[in-house]
Amino acid sequence: MATLLYRLGRFSFRQRRLTLAVWVTVLALFGIGAATLSGPTSNAFSIPGTESSRAMEVLEEKFGGGGDAASAKVVFTVTGQAKLTGAEQKAAVEAAVAALAKAPQVASVAEPFEAKTISQDLQTAYATVTYAVPAADITVADREALLAAGDSAETAGVAIEYSGEVTQTAEQSHLAEGIGIAVAALVLIITFGSLVAAGLPLLTALIGVGIGMLGIQVATGFFDLSSSTSALATMLGLAVGIDYALFVVSRYRHELAAGRDGEEAAGRAVGTAGSAVVFAGLTVIIALAALSVTGIPFLTAMGVAAAGTVAVAVVITLSLVPALLGFAGRRVLPKRHRRSSAKVPFGERWARGVLRHRWAALLISLGLIAVVALPATELRLALPDDSTAAVESTQRKAYDQLAEGFGAGSNGPLVVVLPAAGAEQAQQVIGKMNDVAMVTPPTVNKAGDTAMLTVIPASAPTSEATKDLVHEIRASGIPGLAVTGTTAVNIDISEKLSGALIPYLAIVVGLAFVLLMLVFRSIVVPLKATAGFLLSVAAAFGALVFIFQEGHLAGLIGLDSTGPLVSIMPIFLIGILFGLAMDYEVFLVTRAREEYVHGATPDEAVVAGMSHGARVVTAAALIMMSVFAGFILADDTIIKMLGFGLAFGVAVDAFLVRMTIVPAVMSLLGRSAWWLPRWLDRMLPNVDVEGEQLTKQLAAAERERVPADV
Repeated sequence: MATLLYRLGRFSFRQRRLTLAVWVTVLALFGIGAATLSGPTSNAFSIPGTESSRAMEVLEEKFGGGGDAASAKVVFTVTGQAKLTGAEQKAAVEAAVAALAKAPQVASVAEPFEAKTISQDLQTAYATVTYAVPAADITVADREALLAAGDSAETAGVAIEYSGEVTQTAEQSHLAEGIGIAVAALVLIITFGSLVAAGLPLLTALIGVGIGMLGIQVATGFFDLSSSTSALATMLGLAVGIDYALFVVSRYRHELAAGRDGEEAAGRAVGTAGSAVVFAGLTVIIALAALSVTGIPFLTAMGVAAAGTVAVAVVITLSLVPALLGFAGRRVLPKRHRRSSAKVPFGERWARGVLRHRWAALLISLGLIAVVALPATELRLALPDDSTAAVESTQRKAYDQLAEGFGAGSNGPLVVVLPAAGAEQAQQVIGKMNDVAMVTPPTVNKAGDTAMLTVIPASAPTSEATKDLVHEIRASGIPGLAVTGTTAVNIDISEKLSGALIPYLAIVVGLAFVLLMLVFRSIVVPLKATAGFLLSVAAAFGALVFIFQEGHLAGLIGLDSTGPLVSIMPIFLIGILFGLAMDYEVFLVTRAREEYVHGATPDEAVVAGMSHGARVVTAAALIMMSVFAGFILADDTIIKMLGFGLAFGVAVDAFLVRMTIVPAVMSLLGRSAWWLPRWLDRMLPNVDVEGEQLTKQLAAAERERVPADV
């Protein structure tokens, strides 16, 4: 592989205008495709085959109407001595309801006075607006018409708020990306000492993200994708795109400094650092694509879309980066290229300090991680609802007003579907259960064979009490009974995700062990690497629970409300951190293995590996942390959590695990760290990640003074 990449690097450098033209054409084609084929995104989560999904299908079949039809709630409130039943207020609400019924795409509106959806104090009421089409088909004009119709009641002093997916916009702020890119640029300038060298990784990463985002836009025309998909792919595409280009540019500068011409330097950089980039990219891609094993469609789609963006970043690094290096020439070197043989690199000083106090370094690092990870024992999972929306958003205000006027459970009613013959018995049995605020009388379909009950829990939709109530209703033994509704759907999805976590973790850890065994020709090093990865994941979960669930330090990151972690967070964190952790392990430990094979002592091999890779890995980690941390400013709960979790996880993995625990453990293990049974050594293929064989071939060719025909 290294030889093939060497040829690709030289070709891209030599044919740089052609390579650049190809990528510009690809970008333009994706742009045209996005403009003509893109479709809407959705915030809806569903899993075919769960009880709640099957019950939705029964409702659609027996009661008519689309089970996926969009809906919204329009909440009317008054304060002080005013009542909604007052003549002026009631007339304003009725007029607003009439206007809502005439809004585009609206199928029906439940009038609050007729449906009795008015609070006991007569100061809060809501109208349920049901559309004839799914939420994905609701246009901006339809949404604006809904808001204009509802707001007409304000003339009588009635306050109006809205909830439901229809009221949410997909607009995204690019402040997060901007902050991440700015900090990444600063790190690159400090690392390289050259504006040209610093700008090149940023440029290629932005091109890769652009192609990835346009590709996702094209995909929305054919598949249902979550509105969080683009933000996730942007986050990952920027981080890995900058990092991968950083490794190649750093190696290219090293080759130039060694006296080689530009084309040869580009070939060697792509053949050596590029090999590590391919391995690192594959680990991230496989981890994300492996999300398909969960059997959850929206999770699979998000994983594949993000994996595609990472794949684009890898290909750009191997082809466009050397082409742009051809345009830049020697300007990637700093103007003052000073050398000082007396100055010991930071990585070497750090490694020697760790090895000198290896027990202390190991125990202190493990202690810190244990303390940070401790809150993870209280981890709770749920899907986000309006209770986690921004405090000033209309969705959050509507949620709070409904909870105050009708009880916390009014925001998450349960729908019970069952044969009509057992409906009255079910109403009595469910009404006596704990945490039930109200059960409506049965509604029977026209055929008279199916009934529907609405159950209002006493607790909030994401509470453990509501979850227990759903399970209690399902376990009641009433024949043919099924529970659905948004709350039940979210509970089913959360439980499905939790159940998929262990199998997914087993796949990821197993993959890590096999890949690292191929790279390092060792059994102990892969075990250590995967154990370190689990430490990083535990620390990230602990920090997330401490802040997002328990609310400590929430104000520092602009977190308005707390609650259970988003159900998809554990699987995403495991998948993404796995790929990034393996990146750092490869870049730091591969050089140590090379030195050990060439006769260095175990400790000196560790020092050599740290001296060679610590500076680049530090810069890469800081860049990833800055990109991920920028997304903490996002309004989307999933993206905010994921940005914080990844930034914190990368910090722990790079600085505590890979640069402290790993060298300390390898020093303690000594030669046994590199042990591999001879029979296994013969069976395993040779994966030349650092391009060692390529380097030997080129060195031999130089000694013979003939061109290297590789």
